[in-house]
Amino acid sequence: MVSLSVTPFGPQHPSLLEPIHLKLKVEEEKVVGVDIVIGYNHRGLERAMELDFKRNIYLSERVCGICSFQHSTAYCQAIEQMAGLEIPTRAKLIRTIMIELQRMTSHLLTLGHIAEVMGYENLFMQTWRERESVMALIDRIAGNRVHYSMNTIGGIRKDVGYDTTKDIEITLMQLLPKLEEIRGVFAKDSTFRKRTVGVGVLSRSAAVKYGAVGPTARASDVPYDVRLSSYAGYGVEGIRFRPVHRDDGDSYSRSMVRVEELFQSVDLIQQSIGLLRDEPVNVPFRGNPSGEAFSRVEAPRGELFYYVKAKGEVRLDRVKIRTPTFVNVQCLAEMIPNCQLADVPVITTSIDPCICCTDR
Repeated sequence: MVSLSVTPFGPQHPSLLEPIHLKLKVEEEKVVGVDIVIGYNHRGLERAMELDFKRNIYLSERVCGICSFQHSTAYCQAIEQMAGLEIPTRAKLIRTIMIELQRMTSHLLTLGHIAEVMGYENLFMQTWRERESVMALIDRIAGNRVHYSMNTIGGIRKDVGYDTTKDIEITLMQLLPKLEEIRGVFAKDSTFRKRTVGVGVLSRSAAVKYGAVGPTARASDVPYDVRLSSYAGYGVEGIRFRPVHRDDGDSYSRSMVRVEELFQSVDLIQQSIGLLRDEPVNVPFRGNPSGEAFSRVEAPRGELFYYVKAKGEVRLDRVKIRTPTFVNVQCLAEMIPNCQLADVPVITTSIDPCICCTDR
């Protein structure tokens, strides 16, 4: 008779960047069940954001360093909605450019991490090398690599001029053939396919049941993408966009959705640059917000939701944030059972978990 044991995976583990604890129920090398434990990283940011609504533009970026611009965009959109502000088209397009550049840095990071946990060090280094060129580009645009401080209530603090747009276009054109090399490895390499195809399957019905978002959902044939709701520059006339999705729902599909979204991000940035026109990049905002509003954006990991309530004072009544990993991490309860113990790091990394913003 095979005995059942409980094997801890995390909250401190070489393959985990952040503290998530999986209690794995194991029969020899087969995982038959899992309990998911979070809550090691609570920072009280929602409470801190009730103090000063202007400071929150920068505090919201600190919720997560991998999708900081998406957080400040979601927050600014909520305040702009309460104030009845319509930001200039140029500001919307610049927000889109920065959002997609950050999506590229996030996806390249995740793809490298997936390669690393299966021992594919060369592929890990290759993806992070190309990520560095995007990070350096962002630094030249914003003056910062992680927290950009470009958003403001009413638009953008820093314009993107002609020389900067040319720099963006040249960098992306130089990057495209390198991304093609990466796509070839992820799509065709036999070792990568053996470790990911059919591993950690999340069916379409299960993705809907758990409320999965982002690449995790789109890899399970749920083509849900907040960019279709036309926030920022995605609703500007001339922008063409269609979500990337696959229907196998395994670790391979989740990886390939991110690979294809790299090329989609390049296309959206190029479209946005082509539509830029000379106009202001912000509109003035005075006074204090009043009322309540919610805002959604498509962060690299999926739908990011902000709810803000104000009563005409500097202090806010409430800020509520729902991050994509908060819902995606539950999907591990469906993906992990019946896999091999060695597959757990690959499956866990394939949803790109961010406990930093989940435990905000």
